[in-house]
Amino acid sequence: MTMTDENGTAAAQVPAAKSARQPPTGHNTVGSGAAGVPASPATIDPDVWPGVAHAPSGTKAVVAGKAAGLLFKAAVRRLPLRVAYPDGSVLGTGGPEAPAMTMVRPEAFERRIGDNGLIGLGESFMAGDWEASDLAGVLEVFAASVDTLIPKPLQTLRTLYLPRTPRHERNEEQNTRSNISRHYDLSNELFANFLDATMSYSSALFPQSQGALASVPWDALAEAQQAKIDRLLDKAGVGSGTRLLEIGTGWGELALRAAARGATVYSVTLSSEQRALAQERIAAAGYADRVTVALQDYRAVEGEFDAVVSVEMIEAVGYEYWPIYFQTIDRVLAPGGKVAIQAITMPHGRMLATRNAYTWVHKYIFPGGFLPSVRAIEGVTQQHTTLRVRERMGMGDHYAATLRLWEERFMARSQEVGELGFDAVFQRMWLFYLCYSRAGFQSGYLDVQQIVLDRREAQL
Repeated sequence: MTMTDENGTAAAQVPAAKSARQPPTGHNTVGSGAAGVPASPATIDPDVWPGVAHAPSGTKAVVAGKAAGLLFKAAVRRLPLRVAYPDGSVLGTGGPEAPAMTMVRPEAFERRIGDNGLIGLGESFMAGDWEASDLAGVLEVFAASVDTLIPKPLQTLRTLYLPRTPRHERNEEQNTRSNISRHYDLSNELFANFLDATMSYSSALFPQSQGALASVPWDALAEAQQAKIDRLLDKAGVGSGTRLLEIGTGWGELALRAAARGATVYSVTLSSEQRALAQERIAAAGYADRVTVALQDYRAVEGEFDAVVSVEMIEAVGYEYWPIYFQTIDRVLAPGGKVAIQAITMPHGRMLATRNAYTWVHKYIFPGGFLPSVRAIEGVTQQHTTLRVRERMGMGDHYAATLRLWEERFMARSQEVGELGFDAVFQRMWLFYLCYSRAGFQSGYLDVQQIVLDRREAQL
């Protein structure tokens, strides 16, 4: 799973990964916050969390904070939620049952968003400057109003003061291994605490109708993950004797199911942690002779394959590198072959407006990532390859359900996650990521598509 948009949707920065490997010192334990939300940290280690430990200070920060506070209050006064302040005032048009945002340290909150825009929204939650018992509900309101939160005249000026992507986070070949490791090499045990037995970290495909997805149970998740994989394999024509290239191994579930069909699989990943566990699972299932998992950049793949499948990996490629991603697939795809990808997408206009933005997601979750639009995928393949989009299916409501189950599981496993060395700040960060991601799909701002491509000539 890779989520990146201008609002800060989707996993952790390098300093947080350090705390997963070494028992943290000077970090308070994770308690119970609102409705299971990890408790606000009493102290924050500035060496581990330099952007969170202290709100910006100084005259510039004070002035920017006051301006940001006025803009924020003007925006929420017309939104269907409730924002409660320590002085007893409540803003928003929402009734008693509406999602509620409780300000704990409003001045710190305003300084953070004044200094860093919506990066500050996530950092202020990580620090405990505000709380929400229904975090996803609050963030869904913001996601649904993303185009109008900031007055349009000010939107045109944001590029003048918002941070730019650091050079070392661009997805050039020398950077991609580091970018990927900052998320996927955190700890296999961390992911095992909230993923199902298939260790699938992408949207499931549930058999229930859309109305039932809001209450689909945890026990349905593993089967739905396998249904998602099987549909992709079916669309790519994977069966006995198929030479399959998988771009983005994950923890090996797709390779396992392809091998069980009799395919020979070459799977590439840049995560050493994922590769190790995937190889263990593949060997345990008896498919080591059919599956090769290589620690390799997709651009370096050689050979010829009858099918290519890639699940939620294009989001980590980066805007500038989409042509080479599809050119690589085009180069290695055998005549008559098929491609099936699963991709998180965003509206084309928002994609264009935010392609140079540096967000909370980039800083803490997925450095170097960016979500495509369906139009961008169609345009890139038409302009740079012989591949053409032949079929696609949107399933964003299924991702919302998947994320809800991950979120519930993660909160239920707070103690176990803490015992792995992930402190309160990390847990609040991860919860914010899961909830904002769910809010994006629930609001319709984000979608996820299964897309089939091949080289068939256009029908006359």
